[in-house]
Amino acid sequence: MPTTDLIITGSGILGLATAFLARRQGRSVHIIDRSDRPVGSSIQNFGHACFTGQSDAAQPIASKAREGWLDAAAATGLWAAETGTFIPAMTEAELTVLEQFAAHRGPDQVRLLDPEAIVEAVGNPDLPAIGGAHLPQDMRVDPRQAAPRIAAWLAGQGVEFTWNTHVTAVADGTVSTTRGNFHAEQVVVCPGYQLTSLFPEIAESHEIRICSLVMSLIEAPQHIPTGFAMLTGTSLARYDGFAAMPGAEALRHDLDEREPELRGCIANLMVTDIPQGLLIGDSHAYDLSPEPFIDERVGSLLLDRATSMLGIERPRVLQRWLGMYADSPTTNLVLERPDERTTVAVVASGIGMTLSFGIADLILSGGTADL
Repeated sequence: MPTTDLIITGSGILGLATAFLARRQGRSVHIIDRSDRPVGSSIQNFGHACFTGQSDAAQPIASKAREGWLDAAAATGLWAAETGTFIPAMTEAELTVLEQFAAHRGPDQVRLLDPEAIVEAVGNPDLPAIGGAHLPQDMRVDPRQAAPRIAAWLAGQGVEFTWNTHVTAVADGTVSTTRGNFHAEQVVVCPGYQLTSLFPEIAESHEIRICSLVMSLIEAPQHIPTGFAMLTGTSLARYDGFAAMPGAEALRHDLDEREPELRGCIANLMVTDIPQGLLIGDSHAYDLSPEPFIDERVGSLLLDRATSMLGIERPRVLQRWLGMYADSPTTNLVLERPDERTTVAVVASGIGMTLSFGIADLILSGGTADL
């Protein structure tokens, strides 16, 4: 006989967002996780909620996600900045994509900036930008704080946590673990890239693999504006919303010629600030079983390009790490229901932090999405 309305396996941001919304609905919730606190993909990223850069099809989910983050911030007291994102255009190809995107989405989502305005926003008077844009709807949270803060708040609201416990199987309302079986009316499985061991058939059908990212945290110089977040031309070639513009193909060719090293490591060069400093990254490498080593050449390349744009001559590196998340070459979201009482949800690209609360709404409402 089930004693809980909802069991969630996994305390990453997607599992926590689902628990947050379920608790808001009055459901009893039990979270089971193999670690003793959130330490996975959800704390390894930028904390950059890039709602605007997602595809047109994802915009309703992005809107729900933004509402969820604001609600969670108000409830838990976690730090959330609504200062948006700045994108300097360094070439005509980049500016063309931004102009097309602004015309497509409108001024509520995209505001074009002249060279003087984007230089001031970036804080580097020597930046040779020819224009740029501001995305006012984007947000930022501190990835080191957000998931732990939400988990602590949920525990205070009566959500049960079972830590240090491996889930070995899930079916028909029963969760089998290394501490025995648990039962619930519904189970939501949010295993990230561990989907490959828990539901191997689902993982294989979506070609799930692990994406590794080289990232770093540097000390923020005083000249960098507070509340700073910056995407670059590599971001315009990567995020689905920008990449759908007519000028994106020409931009990719331009980047291939102008920045072959960045293109070679599949870079999304971006910078965001959190209270501890500036987060800089990232590269992308794909493997079923990635090795743990950071390529210093790649780390130095990303650091050099980012600090050059920001006018930082001697960056002081505080941390480097290899982030990891689930990835699929065929979909951004795995959302399957192998039986009537089980939902399996894995964000299979780097947009988990951004869309978490929107996807959580889909999970609980029984919805589907093609992202």
